[in-house]
Amino acid sequence: MTIQHPMEDLIRMDRIPHIWCSGCGTGSVFMACLTAIKESGIPYDEFAMVSGIGCSGRGAGYINIDSFHTTHGRAIPFATGIKMAKPDMNVIVFSGDGDLFAIGGNHFIHAARRNMDITVICVNNLIYGMTGGQMAATTPHGAKSSTSAAGNPETPFNLPLLAYAAGASFVARWTMLHSRDVADAIQLALNNRGFSFIEVLSPCPINYGRRNKEKALATLKNYHDNTIIKNNADLFELDIDFKRGVVLGNFINKERPCHDEQYGKIYHAEAG
Repeated sequence: MTIQHPMEDLIRMDRIPHIWCSGCGTGSVFMACLTAIKESGIPYDEFAMVSGIGCSGRGAGYINIDSFHTTHGRAIPFATGIKMAKPDMNVIVFSGDGDLFAIGGNHFIHAARRNMDITVICVNNLIYGMTGGQMAATTPHGAKSSTSAAGNPETPFNLPLLAYAAGASFVARWTMLHSRDVADAIQLALNNRGFSFIEVLSPCPINYGRRNKEKALATLKNYHDNTIIKNNADLFELDIDFKRGVVLGNFINKERPCHDEQYGKIYHAEAG
């Protein structure tokens, strides 16, 4: 008897097995995203997924819907173009912290400012995982990388605070260990009219864990023991520090006019 994968209708099975390393959490986040899409009840042809370059960016190549694997840091502009051309599409950006917040950081803040009606899922493994383990905009202070061998001297971004300050109308953070919560948050994001941002902490045992002497199971234990679920938390409390506990939850879910609505009010009225 042929055993089918429960998500076979959403996965390009001809591309399996995937390239993600053993111990990497990207596959778990990707599965949570597929679960949210499937459980939403929205027809698959009303979705599009866009990703940039990096380990997480390979997700667009595995999903069996319209998908676009774009250039480094440019996933959000491509997603913006799709949304403006086809406003009824549910556009998901699935990418990593390096792609979205280093080379792509400027695109992120302006899409949030415009309140573009897209859902951005950031798999945050605290490092440039695919390109050699360089220090990223999210690498913790003191952590080692290929470009900070003695430890990172810089302060990393607080991503939920950055997203909200830029204008996001839905903001959440979970870990890949909290897969059900991730799927639920993505469903909430899909129902939100505006820019939705979900950060998902995920281990990179090869390039982050190896350099910082932290094994994948130790990272998962950190996610289990040293995280605090606190919905609607003060965004200034969300720095990633496992010694004092990392706050998870759905933090912001508020309505404000999205880009489609604002654009339509001005330009449709002018055309009329």
